[in-house]
Amino acid sequence: MSINLANSKKTREDKYPSRISDKPAIVERADPVVYSTWKSGSPLTQEQFRFYDRNGYLFLDQFFSGEEVADWRSELKKLQQHYGQREAEHVIREPGGTEVRSIFAVHEHNERFKELSANKRLTAIINELLGSQTYIHQSRINFKPGFTGKEFYWHSDFETWHVEDGMPSMRALSCSIALEDNFHFNGPLMVVPGSHKKFVSCVGQTPDDHFKQSLRRQEYGVPDDGSLARLVGEGGIETIVGGIGSIVLFDCNIMHGSNSNITPLPRSNVFMVYNSVENALEKPYSGQAPRPNYIAARG
Repeated sequence: MSINLANSKKTREDKYPSRISDKPAIVERADPVVYSTWKSGSPLTQEQFRFYDRNGYLFLDQFFSGEEVADWRSELKKLQQHYGQREAEHVIREPGGTEVRSIFAVHEHNERFKELSANKRLTAIINELLGSQTYIHQSRINFKPGFTGKEFYWHSDFETWHVEDGMPSMRALSCSIALEDNFHFNGPLMVVPGSHKKFVSCVGQTPDDHFKQSLRRQEYGVPDDGSLARLVGEGGIETIVGGIGSIVLFDCNIMHGSNSNITPLPRSNVFMVYNSVENALEKPYSGQAPRPNYIAARG
């Protein structure tokens, strides 16, 4: 049985209350963005450090070689074929269709992606930005096939991870690795620079087992039009484009989304979400049962 936080006595601090009011709100971020100080020998330049802190994301072109990516693309095709006609709880299909939309927990079910999640060049950057050792909170492949790939509406990942998973603080980030060329026109990632420094408190009480529908089409935990317009008015929108092997690191709270893909050119990306070991998940702030481990690993 779920507990309505709005009607229950709080026993812990909630820095980012959401889905408990009938009116949206925007509050200032209460946590750092970067949890360490840049120093000589860092895997990032001082300019990159500052850019990430200020904008909430960092694009690194050709971070992985063509040979490395070719191996992962081969695994991607195998997974897509394998789950094309097979049901599994960690496989999400397109809304209103049967095409595979996302495959979760790929770092647990596939040896190649497990190795990728622990890549030393990558984790050195992430651990420095988050100021500690990290673990995989969530991993997934997002497929956006040509002609039929659906959009991912604007959202802050942290809002859901906080409310539905119990992530207490903004000390996590995502890494998106391009397994196809990301053009302006095939549904690439869009971000609102600077929006990571504001938290949008959303309206609407979370239904039980919300994840079963939200992974196909999210209806709760999305920003209202007014808040989104304000954030875009302040920071604009950047479209992240780049070739195979490029990566984007983006803060857990940055507002982001992507358009549908009506071109013949597919777009497939691997997402690895890293959370600080010092930011362990607690009970969900919605008062409901935690989401499954394949969506939100609890350390």
